[in-house]
Amino acid sequence: MHKKLLLIVNPVAGTMKAKNALFTITNIFCKADYLVTTLITKYRGHACEIAKAHAHEYDLVVCCGGDGTLNEVISGVLKSGKCTPIGYIPSGSTNDFASTMGLVSNPAKAAEMIVEGKPHDIDIGLFGETYFSYIASFGAFTAASYSASQEMKNAIGHMAYIFEGIKELPTIHPTHVKVTTPDGIHEGDYVFGSITNSTSVAGIVKLKPDIVDLCDGVFEVILVKNPKTIAHLNKIIHSISTSDFNNEMFEFFKASELTVCTDNPISWTLDGEHMPEIKEISIQNLHGVISLIK
Repeated sequence: MHKKLLLIVNPVAGTMKAKNALFTITNIFCKADYLVTTLITKYRGHACEIAKAHAHEYDLVVCCGGDGTLNEVISGVLKSGKCTPIGYIPSGSTNDFASTMGLVSNPAKAAEMIVEGKPHDIDIGLFGETYFSYIASFGAFTAASYSASQEMKNAIGHMAYIFEGIKELPTIHPTHVKVTTPDGIHEGDYVFGSITNSTSVAGIVKLKPDIVDLCDGVFEVILVKNPKTIAHLNKIIHSISTSDFNNEMFEFFKASELTVCTDNPISWTLDGEHMPEIKEISIQNLHGVISLIK
């Protein structure tokens, strides 16, 4: 009996190379004895709607798009009431989550990895009532994820985020933030903060793989203090380039849940997608709720 596969494709993600390889991808799945249904997204949020409505009808849901599209598919699967396994063919500009998972960017090879792969449980974040797959962030590098033009992202990928993030640092206004976790309180003036389940943070900051476990029930949290001098700024830039955050400009810790409060409403991004401004938010780690094939 054939297995059923739902392929959800974002046709405008990144360089669109996955769209151009759509026949090859579909053929690989068909040869693996899948009956493939392909649905193309038409607008932001459409992938979530598709997955929510149809994931329970399939043995496997495959997302073909960037990290934002994957976020939508994961959200839809969780809302569908059935934990259908998910495959990911990354075709965005930077693909932070794919990098963490060790997935390849070549669409055909990514499809083959899904066919040959096994399910791996991963943690998912809950930001208020909104899911995120690998990062919730605010501040300097957060803005970079949506201020870099799509053309720049497509042309130079990861470097686009670095360029925008570093450019912002000297001019960004710090935010007074209070972060409460089961283990204590972190409070201060910060130019950037991230709650992640990834080795790549906002396309710019890289964490060493040995400190990140995608299914350990906790987030990695980074808070970057306000650089008041050129020396402070140099320390931040050095840490970003070396992935060594052992200096006074960074606070790094782990938490399974946290509440973030700010004096004024601030903008956040979830998996690179802009969110409305908010003053207080509760964030939880949902341990092992999604099964990713790799």
